Amino acid sequence: MITSHPKIIQGGMGVAVSGWQLARAVSRLGQLGIVSGTALAVVLARRLQLGDPEGALREALKQFPFPEMAERVVAQHYIPGGKSAKTPFRLTTMPTINLRRDLLELTVIANFVEVFLARQGHSGPVGINYLEKMQIPTLPSIYGAMLGGVDYILMGAGIPRAIPGIMDQLARGERVELRLDVEGAGANEVYSTKFDPRDFCGCEPPVLKRPQFLGIVASATLAMTLAKKASGQVDGFIVEGPTAGGHNAPPRGPMQLSEGGEPVYGPRDAADLDKIRALGLPFWLAGSYGRPGKLGEALALGAAGIQVGTAFAFCEESGILPSLRKQALEMSRQGSMRVFTDPQASPTGFPFKMARLPGTLSEPEIYAARDRICDLGYLRHPYRKADGTVGYRCPAEPPENFLRKGGKVDETAGRKCICNGLPATVGLGQYRPEGGLELPVVTGGDDLADVAAYLAPGKESYTAAEVVARLLEGVAQS
Repeated sequence: MITSHPKIIQGGMGVAVSGWQLARAVSRLGQLGIVSGTALAVVLARRLQLGDPEGALREALKQFPFPEMAERVVAQHYIPGGKSAKTPFRLTTMPTINLRRDLLELTVIANFVEVFLARQGHSGPVGINYLEKMQIPTLPSIYGAMLGGVDYILMGAGIPRAIPGIMDQLARGERVELRLDVEGAGANEVYSTKFDPRDFCGCEPPVLKRPQFLGIVASATLAMTLAKKASGQVDGFIVEGPTAGGHNAPPRGPMQLSEGGEPVYGPRDAADLDKIRALGLPFWLAGSYGRPGKLGEALALGAAGIQVGTAFAFCEESGILPSLRKQALEMSRQGSMRVFTDPQASPTGFPFKMARLPGTLSEPEIYAARDRICDLGYLRHPYRKADGTVGYRCPAEPPENFLRKGGKVDETAGRKCICNGLPATVGLGQYRPEGGLELPVVTGGDDLADVAAYLAPGKESYTAAEVVARLLEGVAQS
């Protein structure tokens, strides 16, 4: 039972940027460590193909409550000693409205493993972060995290009204259903994904702890909608501003771009904290709160604390490749680090922050040289085909494929393959014999420009503990 709330929530970032190592380090410090729940099936499969050199994944798999499933995952993906650098990863099944059994098991197990490992060696709470826009794997992902004993579930990038009630049902072992957004569906047509714990387990499913649910919101209107119209209890909010990393909420009203091509945010985009406070639920402020003194400011505004992503994303425990972290910190030290809010990059249609690191896909000329390939499929858009069945298309796939599926050519302009770019950021990029290793997409908030402030004199890196200590400076501990 959670009796008090953390003052600091570590952001759930990227694909495995917020891995179990980072979340464990933060939770050990008495704050809330968060693992990213994005594409964890891909993450587990590829880590096993790299040989799981420390054995942590295989040890966690031994704790999965249905051993036969875990054994199938190991048999399918584990390569003793790891694959060679120029051998492509074996691809996982692409997600569709009716998940194939192999992907269903892999998804549940991958979420279990990430949460299980994050919870080892301490008694602090652990959370997991999901994107509402990534609907198809949501139900088995949540179930796997709950099997792993997750304490908090965070979700944003949409309006996740159905999720709190789904968590209630999964805790009781009940069948659940999530309405799917399908482009072109008629007003009376309903498409949904389904998950039945009893069918999955092949037996009476266990009764599970219901985690706390925190909605990630950009406005008081969205917070009030979730608080009043969600299918179950909402336990609090992360109130995220447009300077946060990853996906940002679009500006209210028609999209206007600056001279540099970034979305323009104004006073209408600032969350009304008076209305959020009036809901009587705890909330944490996010977006440029990763600096000393900002926690005190948030507490003075009535917040329970702050969520911080960027400062943790570039610490030693982060999943980002050490070479990329070092490059970003050096550019920050030199004053040359820039983050671009790209209004078109993400297939979700949400603005997406791209760190301008040389040699990465944030550089337009480098991305233009990449062959468009869609072979992971997590950000594909379900659409209604002429016969009423569901098809899948992504504006970042080859344009001719997108157009053949009924998409519009202007939707493909500037789109980037986030699904392949983000795994490359953490050393899980695909090797393509015809083009070499996939290059990374690095995201970070506006604070990335100043993240070198966390470096102690003479040091080239810093730890999660140093971030927490700096953020807590001057704040009374309860």
